[in-house]
Amino acid sequence: MLDLILCVDDDPITLMLCKKVISKTTFSNEIVTAKNGEEALQYFESMKLNETGSNLKKQPQLIFLDLNMPVMGGWEFLDCFMSDDYSDFNTSTKVVILSSTIDPEDLEKAKNYPMVIDFLAKPITISMLDYLSNKEPKERLEQQ
Repeated sequence: MLDLILCVDDDPITLMLCKKVISKTTFSNEIVTAKNGEEALQYFESMKLNETGSNLKKQPQLIFLDLNMPVMGGWEFLDCFMSDDYSDFNTSTKVVILSSTIDPEDLEKAKNYPMVIDFLAKPITISMLDYLSNKEPKERLEQQ
């Protein structure tokens, strides 16, 4: 079981469904949400600020990431998250892209991001969480 998951999606219904499905399983103890990539980066920024004092926010072990969002989309988030600014987080936090369409070009592009472990079609389901739970950590996107 994971301790914390971050769900990043601009659709409130998708975020609600994500919380409901995950809460019905033993997949994660806690779920936090962000409406776009910028809010997700702000979550990690606030963690960096808290390193000197009490750590009010925990590091997510997994991010469910939508690609198409206003303000900052999934690809822009990944570009920023992969930078040295987030090196304390981007090696230990893994990302699963959840998209409404599985575009072969997007699937190929996702392979350029080492933290991306899978690319799955929305909506999130209990069987999807079972699949991710049973997936070996070393299994990577390139093996698909």
